[in-house]
Amino acid sequence: MNILVVDDEREIADLVELYLKNEKYQVYKYYDSVKAIECIESVPLDLAILDVMISREKWI
Repeated sequence: MNILVVDDEREIADLVELYLKNEKYQVYKYYDSVKAIECIESVPLDLAILDVMISREKWI
């Protein structure tokens, strides 16, 4: 299962990634939208975990 994690707080994104990888998920982690959108366009994802409070300057 491919999971996208997007959060501008690195500590939170890193912790979520750690837990998911321990459960054997393939994790694609990004701290801003530019790389995350590239991932969305190129990788078949099963789930996305997004920070709804991400700062505006992090989005295109």
